[in-house]
Amino acid sequence: MTLGEGGTPLVRLQRVARDLGLKELFVKDESRNPTSSFKDRLSTVAVTHAVQLGVKTVATASSGNAGASLAAYAARAGLRCVVVAAEGAAGPMLTQIRKLGAQLVLLKRTEDRWPLLRAGMALEGWLATSPRTAPVVGSLPVGVEGYKTIAYEIAADLGRAPDWVVLPVAYGDALSGVAQGFADLLESGVIDRLPRLVAAEAHGSLLFSMRNGDDAVCAATIEEAALDKSVDTAQSAYQALKALRETDGLVIRVGNEGLIAAQELLAHHEGLFLELASVMPLVALRQLVRAGTVLPSQTVVCLGTAAGWKDSDVSTRELEPLIANEGPVEGVLNSLAREH
Repeated sequence: MTLGEGGTPLVRLQRVARDLGLKELFVKDESRNPTSSFKDRLSTVAVTHAVQLGVKTVATASSGNAGASLAAYAARAGLRCVVVAAEGAAGPMLTQIRKLGAQLVLLKRTEDRWPLLRAGMALEGWLATSPRTAPVVGSLPVGVEGYKTIAYEIAADLGRAPDWVVLPVAYGDALSGVAQGFADLLESGVIDRLPRLVAAEAHGSLLFSMRNGDDAVCAATIEEAALDKSVDTAQSAYQALKALRETDGLVIRVGNEGLIAAQELLAHHEGLFLELASVMPLVALRQLVRAGTVLPSQTVVCLGTAAGWKDSDVSTRELEPLIANEGPVEGVLNSLAREH
């Protein structure tokens, strides 16, 4: 079941690379997918699987991108779609979900989403494409296979493996899928080494496990709600930890400070308007360059997960209100010159 997903551009960042002191820096721009996010790679596989199984209803617990994506592919397949979201999710994404015909359920408590999914599966035969248990074990495995194509496309566009791939991470489905994709390429001889993966996370679940050498991925303490709702989760999944260890990867915790500035820097200097989660890799990368972990001569790819309009109700709060001009043309030109 397809809407034309994949084949997204690998955009070379020139001005931002100079600012960071890097020779080669790219963004894999997943906002060019049909619903403007990387989740379409999971949904196309998951919904195709649902059709093959004869399932009539697909469902997800989602803060926005996954719900919108599943709604679109379910509509394409003629399936019913239920999206269970928590109060406080980004408004534009909720609108997208509703316009795509899904049944959107808002719950007061985030933790109530998963029992509802499990009940729907048990009593009504839903196929849940997102995590539905605690501790988190990740999304529908066959859907996660769709993320492998991100690795395939990066290697095809570069003609080799990059040195680093930096991703924003919540449960780690994309991280796991990308790692599997590069492992496939290594095994088949397409690339001669694995890139090192970096997880940029909001609260520190993976960071704690990596530092302590734990196999269990525990929930982190949420000290401040993340602006980037796509990754605002306290606990990641084991397969994300596994992917980091298998690629000699790293975890960088990225808080709210500097996120909006990084989003605007990317937009103003490179013409890419991406969601707040998408610029977490740039914030993490700056830390790694300053620490000397990422070298100027190395090639880095950041994953741009979704379009900036997705959480624009959050990211535009600090913008000055626009005031209509009434004056003569000359006055407007002078005003523009002063602001430039």
